[in-house]
Amino acid sequence: MATATATSEQSSTYQYKLPFVIGASAAGTVIEWYDFYLYGVLAAFFATQFFPPGNEVAALLSSLAAFGAGFAVRPFGAAFFGRIGDIIGRKFTFLVTITLMGAATALVGVLPTYAQIGVLAPIILVTLRLLQGLALGGEYGGAAIYVAEHSPDHERGKYTSWIQTTATVGLVLALAVVGLFRITMGDAAFREYGWRIPFLLSSVLVVLALIIRLRLQETPLFTRLKAGGNSSTSPWRESFGNAPNRRLILLALFGATAGQAVVWYQGQFQALFFLQNTLGISFQNSYLIVGVAIVLATPFFIVFGRLSDRVGRKPIILGGCLLAALTYVPIYLLMSQFAGPATTDAATGRAVHLNPNIPMLIALVWIQVVYVTMVYGPIAAFLVEYFPARIRYTSLSIPYHIGNGWFGGFLPLIGASLAAATGNIYAGLAYPIIVALITVFIGWRYVRETKDVRIWDEVGGETQNVRAATTTA
Repeated sequence: MATATATSEQSSTYQYKLPFVIGASAAGTVIEWYDFYLYGVLAAFFATQFFPPGNEVAALLSSLAAFGAGFAVRPFGAAFFGRIGDIIGRKFTFLVTITLMGAATALVGVLPTYAQIGVLAPIILVTLRLLQGLALGGEYGGAAIYVAEHSPDHERGKYTSWIQTTATVGLVLALAVVGLFRITMGDAAFREYGWRIPFLLSSVLVVLALIIRLRLQETPLFTRLKAGGNSSTSPWRESFGNAPNRRLILLALFGATAGQAVVWYQGQFQALFFLQNTLGISFQNSYLIVGVAIVLATPFFIVFGRLSDRVGRKPIILGGCLLAALTYVPIYLLMSQFAGPATTDAATGRAVHLNPNIPMLIALVWIQVVYVTMVYGPIAAFLVEYFPARIRYTSLSIPYHIGNGWFGGFLPLIGASLAAATGNIYAGLAYPIIVALITVFIGWRYVRETKDVRIWDEVGGETQNVRAATTTA
């Protein structure tokens, strides 16, 4: 058995170095996020395509609810695919998830509108969003664990932070592709058929990602765990039926991922919705503001991931939550101020801002995205270290996707609902501020630091092969 294990470890390490592991994992994950967030970028637009006309606010809320439906099922996808990942393996699972995501996204691209098939349009759209959510529930855990289980113990934050860039890069890619087609095709053509092209393009990207990922092998850590007969046969029972593990899941949720999630979605998606739907800034300027801010802030994922290897995961994650909670109100007051003078749109009767101060708005969104990099850069390393290898895929994925799927995913709907109910455009900020502060309190008081956890000790210690592979990374 020892010989077989060593042979397997050698083949899984010497055939490729860690940069390829990161690149192959990240490429597929970027595409999955691109697929998932295309809908978010077009949420306001979809309100007019797939929902009954006549009530603009109701259509927008319905569109945001459908957007949230994909988030609602992410924990179920995490439980389903997490079990497969802990029993069969990490590689197999994220091959399945990217295939499911690609198929669901391509079908959105050929879906008839409400004007064509009536109420079936939103029903089918929500169904496809549910499939996307299930796929994403299994994808992130697989990619994060795959990289982490190829990484040495002392540089896990550094290497897994590259995976953390993928959600933001996927959003930027969605913004860029949608913006390109909307600008080059013109509004009329884009509304008629052009909106389908970014969804259909996904099928080509998925095939490329599958070709890359098929070259990967199982992680050396899981290979050794399974060869030694130590992998789990019942991840659900071990994760949820065991009181100490249940406690870890709850602490990871309320003491880390819930706050991380609301900061992520407020700083990127809600900032975009606020610019477009609340301030009435054109989609070209809104995409430009958010896109540039994200590009400028993205290197900080790596900065904070590496820093977490030195100072710890908790100070950075919880520090980002606290800074966000304390500064969101003044940031959004300033965004309104720098949006410029308002005029009334003759077609819709809504207030619009035609001459925004774009550099200042970029700076204000950039600050929010830096908060995102603080809370999100170290989170993969933290979660991998927080749970034992035999149930890692299941136990990690559940708090991550409840946090990001429920606490974060419904933030746009909750924010829009609070603003509509109160008539105060800033009322929606109460939700991310409260959740972030709860995470700061629980995380600081009850969650242990993980940066010194040596996950390789669970399977007999770090191998020379892994050290050799990372030396040239």
